[in-house]
Amino acid sequence: MTASKKPAGHEVVELDLIAKQKRDALPKPTNYRLFNVEFTMAPVKALPMDIQERIGSLENGYGVMVEVLGRDKVNEMVAAGFTLGDLEVIAEDWQKRNGVEPGESEASAAS
Repeated sequence: MTASKKPAGHEVVELDLIAKQKRDALPKPTNYRLFNVEFTMAPVKALPMDIQERIGSLENGYGVMVEVLGRDKVNEMVAAGFTLGDLEVIAEDWQKRNGVEPGESEASAAS
């Protein structure tokens, strides 16, 4: 973290290096297979910041899956017979692998 001075004593804290280090330390994406459907989930903290605005809450498992995997992959999962219980199994494992407690939002996980 470095501070640069702007005119009139206005300090700006540069966070680029810290943010890059945190991004570089994220776990690798996780590859899953369930009912012969293969899919890859990115690290929770690598999700775009506006995902909560688009889906309302990270607790919206279906919305998260659509955002992370895309509509076509989710449709494949539905066609394979995935249930809400299966979605819960995926979410719990994904959160555990990313150090996020079930029900904890991305924003609170970052703190």
